[in-house]
Amino acid sequence: MAAVTLDRVTKIYPNGFQAVTDLSLELVDGEFLVLVGPSGCGKSTALRMIAGLEDISDGELKVGDRRVNEVEPKDRDIAMVFQNYALYPQMTVRENIAFPLKLRKVGKSDLHQQVEEAAQILELTEQLDKKPAQLSGGQRQRVAMGRAIVRRPALFLMDEPLSNLDAKLRVQMRADIAGIQRELGVTTFYVTHDQVEAMTMGDRVAVIKDGHLQQVAAPEELYADPDNVFVAAFIGSPSMNLYEGVLRQDGTSGGYTVQLGSQSVAVPESAVAARPALHGHLGQPIVVGIRPEDLEDAAVQPDHPADQRISATVDVREALGAETLMHFSIDATHVDSGDPDALDELGDESSSRCTARLSPLTEARVGDAIQININAAKFHFFDKATHLAIRG
Repeated sequence: MAAVTLDRVTKIYPNGFQAVTDLSLELVDGEFLVLVGPSGCGKSTALRMIAGLEDISDGELKVGDRRVNEVEPKDRDIAMVFQNYALYPQMTVRENIAFPLKLRKVGKSDLHQQVEEAAQILELTEQLDKKPAQLSGGQRQRVAMGRAIVRRPALFLMDEPLSNLDAKLRVQMRADIAGIQRELGVTTFYVTHDQVEAMTMGDRVAVIKDGHLQQVAAPEELYADPDNVFVAAFIGSPSMNLYEGVLRQDGTSGGYTVQLGSQSVAVPESAVAARPALHGHLGQPIVVGIRPEDLEDAAVQPDHPADQRISATVDVREALGAETLMHFSIDATHVDSGDPDALDELGDESSSRCTARLSPLTEARVGDAIQININAAKFHFFDKATHLAIRG
């Protein structure tokens, strides 16, 4: 096991394209860190630089106390798990797992013991004499992990290992990989475009966009206190609703309201007091973020303050059992988060889309005019020009 340090690591290709810029990250010994971002953001390039499969244009990479910028991949004490498994089809599971040990000329008894131990951890004991073609996708990915485990590396690198699995298997394998990593205690750098994977697996999550690191934090902190509009929208499913709004203070009562298009929502004084910098934005356009779970059908929650409601007409209703997703439109201006992979929830480029995660008790149907409660204490506020969070 080892700590890993990336100090202002940069990758510039011969054609001048800069894939990663000044990436600084530190993985503590035994940590599971997930690097997440949209397609083409530089996350796989970062992993390949750690592996030694891409040269580092600038900056320094350390594994433990050793600088490894120019060290050959085979000498970095790293094991990789790939998206496509990379198994030998002519070999059995046992032979695939044992392959790196044979290359090291490990004795037969030690080899057998290490393969058996890895198979037991991965619940592959009954599959050891089968060929990869006889296995499910999840089992093949376990074999790929087994081959990495027996190497007993200082660092695991995982490059979108669940992308080829169906949705049900991905859920199972997320839990399995996280559990195995905790059991082994090996420092792990995991790359994915799936923010659900990132949030459910990582001790910490690093968000990257266009080769630039956006924020690094524990999953809960990343979700509750995003540094900017991109992180706010990228982390969370369904995505945060983002609108241009204006925060105002009543000269008589001293109370605060946010204007969202033609509608006004009262904001608790405590929410403004927690962000003193908001006073410098009074009366000016800012970006207001609302998580879908901070919205509720007023018919289900009638005791909510009446001045924290908006009117809407239901466009799309998705009943999911434990919750109901409701899509509707308001006349506030939508703010683009900058995520190239983002698609409008309604399938178009409407500037006023909004998604609410409602109680399954809601009886609202498509076409209904309803009142939507807003938990205004949970508003997120961002500078319109910089898209950075407005805090203290």
